Amino acid sequence: MSSAAVTHITSRDNPLIKELRKLSQDSTAYRKQGRVWLEGDHLCRAALARGLKPALAVFSESFWPLAQSEYAQAAIKTIVITDSLLPEISGLESPARMGFVLELPAAGSLRPDVASVILDRVQDAGNVGSILRSAAAFGFAQIIALKGSAALWSPKVLRAGMGAHFALQLVEGVEPEALEALAIPIVVTSSHLGSFLHQQKLPMPCAWAMGHEGQGVSDDLMGRAALKVRIDQPGGEESLNVAAAAAICLYASSLGS
Repeated sequence: MSSAAVTHITSRDNPLIKELRKLSQDSTAYRKQGRVWLEGDHLCRAALARGLKPALAVFSESFWPLAQSEYAQAAIKTIVITDSLLPEISGLESPARMGFVLELPAAGSLRPDVASVILDRVQDAGNVGSILRSAAAFGFAQIIALKGSAALWSPKVLRAGMGAHFALQLVEGVEPEALEALAIPIVVTSSHLGSFLHQQKLPMPCAWAMGHEGQGVSDDLMGRAALKVRIDQPGGEESLNVAAAAAICLYASSLGS
Protein backbone atom coordinates (compact mmCIF):
# COMPACT_ATOMS: atom_id res chain seq x y z
CA MET A 1 0.00 0.00 0.00
CA SER A 2 1.38 3.38 -0.89
CA SER A 3 1.76 6.08 1.72
CA ALA A 4 -0.79 8.20 -0.20
CA ALA A 5 -3.53 5.74 0.78
CA VAL A 6 -2.82 6.22 4.49
CA THR A 7 -4.31 9.07 6.51
CA HIS A 8 -2.17 10.44 9.36
CA ILE A 9 -3.79 12.06 12.40
CA THR A 10 -1.91 14.05 15.05
CA SER A 11 -4.63 16.07 16.83
CA ARG A 12 -6.84 14.88 19.68
CA ASP A 13 -9.52 17.25 18.35
CA ASN A 14 -9.81 15.36 15.07
CA PRO A 15 -13.46 14.25 14.57
CA LEU A 16 -12.44 10.60 14.14
CA ILE A 17 -10.53 10.63 17.41
CA LYS A 18 -13.60 12.03 19.14
CA GLU A 19 -15.77 9.29 17.63
CA LEU A 20 -13.35 6.55 18.66
CA ARG A 21 -13.15 8.00 22.16
CA LYS A 22 -16.91 7.59 22.53
CA LEU A 23 -16.90 4.10 21.04
CA SER A 24 -14.14 2.96 23.40
CA GLN A 25 -15.56 4.45 26.59
CA ASP A 26 -19.36 4.60 26.20
CA SER A 27 -21.07 1.21 26.43
CA THR A 28 -23.95 2.15 24.12
CA ALA A 29 -22.26 4.59 21.71
CA TYR A 30 -22.24 1.87 19.04
CA ARG A 31 -26.01 2.12 18.80
CA LYS A 32 -25.86 5.82 17.93
CA GLN A 33 -22.87 5.57 15.59
CA GLY A 34 -23.75 2.26 13.97
CA ARG A 35 -20.12 1.23 14.38
CA VAL A 36 -18.09 -0.97 16.68
CA TRP A 37 -14.51 -0.38 17.90
CA LEU A 38 -12.34 -3.51 18.13
CA GLU A 39 -9.25 -2.76 20.15
CA GLY A 40 -6.22 -4.99 19.98
CA ASP A 41 -4.69 -7.63 17.78
CA HIS A 42 -6.75 -10.60 19.06
CA LEU A 43 -10.17 -9.11 18.32
CA CYS A 44 -8.99 -7.79 14.98
CA ARG A 45 -7.67 -11.19 13.94
CA ALA A 46 -10.91 -12.84 15.03
CA ALA A 47 -12.92 -10.47 12.83
CA LEU A 48 -10.70 -11.10 9.82
CA ALA A 49 -10.89 -14.86 10.38
CA ARG A 50 -14.67 -14.60 9.98
CA GLY A 51 -14.26 -12.78 6.68
CA LEU A 52 -15.25 -9.35 7.97
CA LYS A 53 -13.96 -6.23 6.22
CA PRO A 54 -13.36 -3.33 8.63
CA ALA A 55 -14.36 0.16 7.57
CA LEU A 56 -11.21 1.51 9.21
CA ALA A 57 -7.94 0.12 10.48
CA VAL A 58 -6.20 2.34 13.04
CA PHE A 59 -2.51 1.96 13.92
CA SER A 60 -0.12 3.82 16.15
CA GLU A 61 2.74 5.51 14.40
CA SER A 62 5.32 3.26 16.05
CA PHE A 63 3.41 0.06 15.20
CA TRP A 64 2.53 0.91 11.59
CA PRO A 65 5.91 -0.13 10.09
CA LEU A 66 5.47 -3.56 11.68
CA ALA A 67 1.80 -3.87 10.72
CA GLN A 68 1.97 -2.91 7.05
CA SER A 69 2.79 -6.31 5.64
CA GLU A 70 -0.05 -8.06 7.52
CA TYR A 71 -2.78 -5.46 7.78
CA ALA A 72 -2.22 -2.99 4.93
CA GLN A 73 -5.13 -4.37 2.89
CA ALA A 74 -7.32 -5.38 5.84
CA ALA A 75 -9.62 -2.37 5.87
CA ILE A 76 -11.32 -0.05 3.43
CA LYS A 77 -9.31 2.84 4.87
CA THR A 78 -6.13 2.96 6.96
CA ILE A 79 -5.44 5.54 9.66
CA VAL A 80 -2.11 6.11 11.43
CA ILE A 81 -2.15 8.17 14.62
CA THR A 82 0.62 9.51 16.82
CA ASP A 83 1.34 7.30 19.82
CA SER A 84 0.31 10.06 22.22
CA LEU A 85 -3.29 9.70 21.00
CA LEU A 86 -3.60 6.02 21.97
CA PRO A 87 -5.01 6.74 25.46
CA GLU A 88 -7.65 8.93 23.84
CA ILE A 89 -9.18 6.01 21.92
CA SER A 90 -8.65 3.20 24.40
CA GLY A 91 -10.67 1.65 27.17
CA LEU A 92 -7.65 -0.30 28.40
CA GLU A 93 -5.17 0.52 31.12
CA SER A 94 -2.42 -0.25 28.62
CA PRO A 95 -3.76 0.90 25.24
CA ALA A 96 -3.44 -1.46 22.29
CA ARG A 97 -1.40 -0.28 19.32
CA MET A 98 -4.08 -1.05 16.75
CA GLY A 99 -7.79 -1.46 16.26
CA PHE A 100 -10.54 -1.85 13.68
CA VAL A 101 -13.81 -0.01 13.19
CA LEU A 102 -16.57 -2.31 11.95
CA GLU A 103 -19.98 -1.34 10.70
CA LEU A 104 -22.44 -2.63 13.29
CA PRO A 105 -24.01 -5.81 11.92
CA ALA A 106 -27.64 -5.39 10.98
CA ALA A 107 -29.98 -6.42 13.77
CA GLY A 108 -31.19 -9.90 13.03
CA SER A 109 -34.62 -11.34 13.67
CA LEU A 110 -35.04 -13.98 16.31
CA ARG A 111 -34.57 -17.39 14.70
CA PRO A 112 -37.08 -19.79 16.25
CA ASP A 113 -35.30 -23.12 15.76
CA VAL A 114 -31.65 -22.35 16.51
CA ALA A 115 -29.92 -23.52 19.70
CA SER A 116 -29.85 -20.34 21.77
CA VAL A 117 -28.92 -18.68 25.04
CA ILE A 118 -31.38 -16.24 26.59
CA LEU A 119 -29.83 -13.53 28.75
CA ASP A 120 -32.41 -12.42 31.30
CA ARG A 121 -31.07 -9.08 32.58
CA VAL A 122 -27.50 -10.38 32.94
CA GLN A 123 -25.72 -7.11 33.63
CA ASP A 124 -22.04 -7.76 34.21
CA ALA A 125 -20.09 -7.28 30.97
CA GLY A 126 -17.55 -9.92 31.92
CA ASN A 127 -20.27 -12.48 32.54
CA VAL A 128 -22.00 -11.67 29.25
CA GLY A 129 -18.77 -11.95 27.26
CA SER A 130 -17.90 -15.23 28.94
CA ILE A 131 -21.35 -16.65 28.16
CA LEU A 132 -20.94 -15.66 24.52
CA ARG A 133 -17.63 -17.53 24.41
CA SER A 134 -19.24 -20.66 25.88
CA ALA A 135 -22.16 -20.41 23.46
CA ALA A 136 -19.85 -20.25 20.46
CA ALA A 137 -17.72 -23.08 21.80
CA PHE A 138 -20.59 -25.48 22.45
CA GLY A 139 -22.73 -24.93 19.36
CA PHE A 140 -25.30 -22.39 20.53
CA ALA A 141 -25.50 -20.05 17.59
CA GLN A 142 -27.92 -17.40 18.85
CA ILE A 143 -27.87 -15.03 21.81
CA ILE A 144 -31.21 -13.49 22.81
CA ALA A 145 -30.64 -10.60 25.21
CA LEU A 146 -33.78 -9.49 26.99
CA LYS A 147 -34.19 -5.82 27.88
CA GLY A 148 -32.09 -4.96 30.91
CA SER A 149 -29.11 -7.09 29.85
CA ALA A 150 -25.68 -5.58 29.24
CA ALA A 151 -25.17 -4.03 25.79
CA LEU A 152 -23.81 -6.89 23.68
CA TRP A 153 -21.46 -4.79 21.53
CA SER A 154 -20.10 -2.65 24.37
CA PRO A 155 -16.29 -2.47 24.60
CA LYS A 156 -16.15 -4.54 27.80
CA VAL A 157 -18.40 -7.30 26.45
CA LEU A 158 -16.40 -7.35 23.21
CA ARG A 159 -13.15 -7.82 25.11
CA ALA A 160 -14.61 -10.52 27.36
CA GLY A 161 -16.10 -12.28 24.32
CA MET A 162 -12.65 -12.65 22.74
CA GLY A 163 -14.08 -12.84 19.21
CA ALA A 164 -17.14 -14.99 19.94
CA HIS A 165 -19.41 -12.17 18.69
CA PHE A 166 -18.42 -12.92 15.11
CA ALA A 167 -19.61 -16.53 15.32
CA LEU A 168 -23.04 -15.75 16.74
CA GLN A 169 -26.41 -14.31 15.81
CA LEU A 170 -26.98 -11.52 18.38
CA VAL A 171 -30.47 -10.22 19.10
CA GLU A 172 -30.76 -7.61 21.86
CA GLY A 173 -33.44 -5.48 23.47
CA VAL A 174 -35.92 -8.37 23.30
CA GLU A 175 -39.20 -8.32 25.22
CA PRO A 176 -40.08 -11.58 27.00
CA GLU A 177 -43.23 -11.92 24.89
CA ALA A 178 -41.06 -12.36 21.78
CA LEU A 179 -39.88 -15.70 23.18
CA GLU A 180 -43.26 -17.15 22.24
CA ALA A 181 -41.88 -17.39 18.70
CA LEU A 182 -39.32 -19.99 19.78
CA ALA A 183 -39.95 -23.45 18.38
CA ILE A 184 -37.48 -25.04 20.80
CA PRO A 185 -37.90 -25.67 24.54
CA ILE A 186 -36.64 -23.15 27.08
CA VAL A 187 -34.48 -24.64 29.84
CA VAL A 188 -33.71 -22.72 33.02
CA THR A 189 -31.35 -23.29 35.90
CA SER A 190 -32.42 -22.86 39.50
CA SER A 191 -30.67 -23.26 42.81
CA HIS A 192 -33.64 -25.16 44.24
CA LEU A 193 -36.00 -26.33 41.47
CA GLY A 194 -35.91 -29.25 39.06
CA SER A 195 -33.77 -32.34 38.58
CA PHE A 196 -30.00 -32.31 38.83
CA LEU A 197 -28.34 -31.47 35.52
CA HIS A 198 -26.24 -34.64 35.42
CA GLN A 199 -29.36 -36.79 35.88
CA GLN A 200 -31.50 -35.04 33.29
CA LYS A 201 -32.06 -35.85 29.64
CA LEU A 202 -31.54 -32.51 27.92
CA PRO A 203 -33.35 -31.46 24.75
CA MET A 204 -31.22 -30.28 21.84
CA PRO A 205 -31.62 -27.83 20.27
CA CYS A 206 -32.94 -25.78 23.16
CA ALA A 207 -32.74 -22.28 24.58
CA TRP A 208 -30.91 -22.03 27.91
CA ALA A 209 -32.05 -19.08 30.03
CA MET A 210 -29.43 -17.42 32.22
CA GLY A 211 -30.71 -14.98 34.81
CA HIS A 212 -29.74 -11.77 36.57
CA GLU A 213 -26.70 -12.13 38.83
CA GLY A 214 -28.64 -11.39 42.01
CA GLN A 215 -32.27 -12.16 41.20
CA GLY A 216 -31.87 -15.13 38.88
CA VAL A 217 -34.36 -15.95 36.14
CA SER A 218 -37.58 -13.93 36.28
CA ASP A 219 -40.87 -15.50 37.27
CA ASP A 220 -42.17 -14.79 33.76
CA LEU A 221 -39.35 -16.74 32.16
CA MET A 222 -39.67 -19.51 34.73
CA GLY A 223 -43.27 -19.82 33.62
CA ARG A 224 -42.21 -20.23 29.99
CA ALA A 225 -39.67 -22.96 30.76
CA ALA A 226 -40.23 -26.48 29.52
CA LEU A 227 -37.58 -27.79 31.89
CA LYS A 228 -35.93 -26.65 35.13
CA VAL A 229 -32.61 -28.07 36.29
CA ARG A 230 -30.19 -27.68 39.18
CA ILE A 231 -26.41 -28.00 39.11
CA ASP A 232 -25.22 -30.34 41.83
CA GLN A 233 -22.68 -28.62 44.09
CA PRO A 234 -21.22 -31.19 46.44
CA GLY A 235 -18.86 -28.57 47.85
CA GLY A 236 -21.81 -26.91 49.49
CA GLU A 237 -21.77 -23.46 47.90
CA GLU A 238 -25.12 -21.70 47.62
CA SER A 239 -24.86 -20.87 43.92
CA LEU A 240 -22.51 -20.52 40.98
CA ASN A 241 -21.55 -17.42 39.04
CA VAL A 242 -23.91 -17.15 36.06
CA ALA A 243 -21.09 -17.44 33.52
CA ALA A 244 -19.77 -20.59 35.20
CA ALA A 245 -23.27 -22.06 35.32
CA ALA A 246 -23.76 -21.28 31.65
CA ALA A 247 -20.53 -23.03 30.67
CA ILE A 248 -21.53 -26.15 32.58
CA CYS A 249 -25.06 -26.24 31.14
CA LEU A 250 -24.08 -25.56 27.54
CA TYR A 251 -21.35 -28.17 27.69
CA ALA A 252 -23.81 -30.73 29.08
CA SER A 253 -26.19 -29.98 26.20
CA SER A 254 -23.41 -30.34 23.65
CA LEU A 255 -22.81 -33.89 24.88
CA GLY A 256 -26.41 -34.80 24.10
CA SER A 257 -26.93 -36.03 27.66
